[in-house]
Amino acid sequence: MTSDPVVLTPDTSIAEALARVRDPDLTPALASMVFVARPPTATPTGHYLGCVHLQRLLRDPPAELVGGVVDTDLLTLTPETPLAAVTRYFAAYNLVCGPVVDDENHLLGAVTVDDLLDHLLPHDWRVDMPELDPSGAPDRPGGPR
Repeated sequence: MTSDPVVLTPDTSIAEALARVRDPDLTPALASMVFVARPPTATPTGHYLGCVHLQRLLRDPPAELVGGVVDTDLLTLTPETPLAAVTRYFAAYNLVCGPVVDDENHLLGAVTVDDLLDHLLPHDWRVDMPELDPSGAPDRPGGPR
């Protein structure tokens, strides 16, 4: 889990939200969704209100406020959510990032698909990847071509 997702207040414009997700230091997974909460916006935040997916930000007018397009229906995760449940959550909702909240509905951070894979794959998976050739393309039957 990261404690540094993009967190905005409901009165933030979509234009400002898009500017925030353009940050080159954000991973693609974290840039895929902004979280909306009452101040303070540093984690743990004030009351968590919901999220807005990047696709929604791209489709709506830049002057509109994120509070008007926030998704309040997406279920949240907790720090105690089992790994298997997080895996099913990402698969069921087709997500790469999800909100983690506490019992008082304060946003604590976000879990990304990268976090999930780090827990599912072996410790040294980045070091030893014989199934990839030097160009990064998967091996084909009969070896690289």
